[in-house]
Amino acid sequence: MKTIVLTISPTGETKLETRGYAGESCRDASRWLEQALGQVTCDEPTAELYQTAPPERLLHELKPPEA
Repeated sequence: MKTIVLTISPTGETKLETRGYAGESCRDASRWLEQALGQVTCDEPTAELYQTAPPERLLHELKPPEA
């Protein structure tokens, strides 16, 4: 499941975490929120950043051969 977690401390410091995203898709998904929050002071990539996205499954309709 793809999730974006936003934690706000009592002092107002925010922490943004993406979970379930592979590769750069995490940055694409959270970019709008980072821009809304303002200046990024720390960026700590997780192992998911270096994973490749699984290939999308394509389903094909099988038709019987014509006689």
